[in-house]
Amino acid sequence: MTNRVWRWVGGSVALIIAVFVFLVPFAFMVLTAGKTQKEAAALKFSWPTHWAFFDNLVTVLSTRDFLIVRAFVNSTILTVGAVAIMVVLGAMVGYVLQRRRSRWNPLVNFFVLAGLIIPPAVVPTIWVLQGLGLFKTLVGLIAVHVAFGLSFCILLFRAFVAGIPRELDEAAIIDGAGPVKLFFRVVFPLLRSVIITVIVVQAVSVFNDFTFALYFLPGDDNATVQLTTYNYTSQAVSSWNLLFMNVLIITIPPLIMYVFFQRQIVAGMTSGAVKG
Repeated sequence: MTNRVWRWVGGSVALIIAVFVFLVPFAFMVLTAGKTQKEAAALKFSWPTHWAFFDNLVTVLSTRDFLIVRAFVNSTILTVGAVAIMVVLGAMVGYVLQRRRSRWNPLVNFFVLAGLIIPPAVVPTIWVLQGLGLFKTLVGLIAVHVAFGLSFCILLFRAFVAGIPRELDEAAIIDGAGPVKLFFRVVFPLLRSVIITVIVVQAVSVFNDFTFALYFLPGDDNATVQLTTYNYTSQAVSSWNLLFMNVLIITIPPLIMYVFFQRQIVAGMTSGAVKG
């Protein structure tokens, strides 16, 4: 009986904290996005006296010749390209590290862990991108995201591959499957849960990135959704209603991904942890 009460109290406290931390700021953002400029300037948690939600939405979408629409296109290309490369490369490297033992494995593991620990250096990265002719291009920014996100993907895939029986590999080889066919026809489909985890986690990370886009992809033509917040913080500081409307628009896609794929994310993370 005592344990049940403590579990109920603990669950209630956790729920209250979650509501306070996540739902209250989101509600404040929605309310402020629906206010007029004068009301929003007060930055109070209050119900709008006059709803201007649709007007603010139209204003944000049409600002600077529909900059946010172009930014969504750029962010979509960036996210899809970077995540696709991370999934394929991460799965291949994780599979090889787990299945094949060689003297190079400790060195590769060192570089993988270094990718998680060492922080990104802005100036050397810009120098490298300029040397390759990729500075201020979507391809260059995709390469940057892949470089700094690949280590996390490799660790997840490697831990998950450890739970796949080696007998499947041996059976495929006996049937005449080569290394490429073995990986893409036998192993890769079995990584479905961890693939979804990597896709959602990395897609949200790339889509929400602000720093890399600011440093490595400057310019309105290359703007991503996170950089569009500058429209209302530098040009019109008092337009809090438009700023929060802009933030609300760019928050919706990652939120939808987490709502629909939260079970797959948990399954992929826990499976990797247990099997690794």
